[in-house]
Amino acid sequence: MSFVERHGLWSGEQKEAANRLRRIVEEKNLEVIRLSFPDQHGIPRGKTLIAGEAVRSLEGGCSITTTMLAKDTSHKTVFPVFTAGGGFGMKEMEGAADVLMVADPTTFRVLPWAENTGWVLCDLYFSDGRPVPFATRNLYRKVLDQLAGRGYDFVAGLEVEFHLFKLDDAHMAPEDAGQPGRPPSVSLLSHGYQYLTEQRYDLMEPALEIIRRDILALDLPLRSVEVEFGPSQCEFTFAPTVGLAPADTMVLFRSAVKQIARRHGYHATFMCRPKLPNVFASGWHLHQSLVSRADGENVFMAKETGKETGEPLSPLGRAWLAGLIEHARASTVFTTPTINGYKRYRSYSLAPDRAIWGRDNRGVMIRVLGGAGDPATRLENRIGEPAANPYLYMASQILSGLDGVDRKLDPGPSADTPYETKAALLPKSLREAVYALNDDPFFRGALGPEFVDYYVFIKNAEIERFQAEVSDWEHREYFEMF
Repeated sequence: MSFVERHGLWSGEQKEAANRLRRIVEEKNLEVIRLSFPDQHGIPRGKTLIAGEAVRSLEGGCSITTTMLAKDTSHKTVFPVFTAGGGFGMKEMEGAADVLMVADPTTFRVLPWAENTGWVLCDLYFSDGRPVPFATRNLYRKVLDQLAGRGYDFVAGLEVEFHLFKLDDAHMAPEDAGQPGRPPSVSLLSHGYQYLTEQRYDLMEPALEIIRRDILALDLPLRSVEVEFGPSQCEFTFAPTVGLAPADTMVLFRSAVKQIARRHGYHATFMCRPKLPNVFASGWHLHQSLVSRADGENVFMAKETGKETGEPLSPLGRAWLAGLIEHARASTVFTTPTINGYKRYRSYSLAPDRAIWGRDNRGVMIRVLGGAGDPATRLENRIGEPAANPYLYMASQILSGLDGVDRKLDPGPSADTPYETKAALLPKSLREAVYALNDDPFFRGALGPEFVDYYVFIKNAEIERFQAEVSDWEHREYFEMF
């Protein structure tokens, strides 16, 4: 009996997907398959296996070292892995021991930019079949299961801003290596500022078109390609999908864009605010709603008749919104996990600086879209940065929203003057966000103290290193990594 069978790790859908995967590998004569898992930062890590070995490992798993879960954003191991418990307080995590990557066959893709190469996303398990508690895709799945137990599915659409530059010098001399190494030198594809103008789009179109074709070839639900306000800045938006799918899309999208760009002489970065003259901050807006598992109806949608008339949201939707606002400060450590990301929270900047909501207002944190009888009713959270781990970003939204529902919280009135409304300010730094998480016991209970302590330890390690190193630390740290 295989590891997957022994521990009941696959659904019927995954078993069928595994059979399709085997057929595709044979029909397309694939030579290698990349097995990847999203680490604590949402960055894919893993191994490339010869196709036959990868197929054989589907149900038995592929080993990978636990130190992958002990690294900060510069890939430095920050936990004392060779001490008792490995710094995690768990025997299984000490000594750089192995865990198993088990493929989720439903995520399988053939990579259009890499010849004869497949790709599949994996989950991490201990040898006794227990999910590794520090693996964020496992954590997000547990949160989705909680939501499903209440009769709902989470629906999310993505608006992702990033910068796309011409790669001038990759700086690949041996002396340029390090943790992190010297970032590449780049130049602009457009001067920016002419937001959504066709002229600026056409300047960037040759590079954007290369990426667009391959993203569609991956079967990701791409909706639009746009030029943003800043120089060499663009935005890709994705249609709403359910459950794990939007988070998996974000992981593959970011990795794909960086790989495709590099192969064609460009450099893409999802770093919020690169340390370059005149560059604008990038955000990641998360559109979200709930649908009933019984009938597929959007339960955020207000009814056209009755006491909800004139309200943009149903009572459940209003309580969910209130939960997002209630836990906004604590959740920023998940929605904005880098030191650099807090440079975006500025007044009068099309980015939020306080925990408020408004009806179709781009200055608030939560923009409410839709109305009575509109099945597209949703909340757009504008708080996130594009470097966020999507599993933690979305898990924080679901947990916060459910707390609002359980406590029947009220979000208060719409803030029509968002930068003048009195409300709790968002954290001004990653350190302040960590403090906010520690001051809000909700997430410690919802995510478990084991995970919260683990994540805070990594973030504090990054803060301490930032304070100890030179002023361009952010650029070196994030420009190549994200």
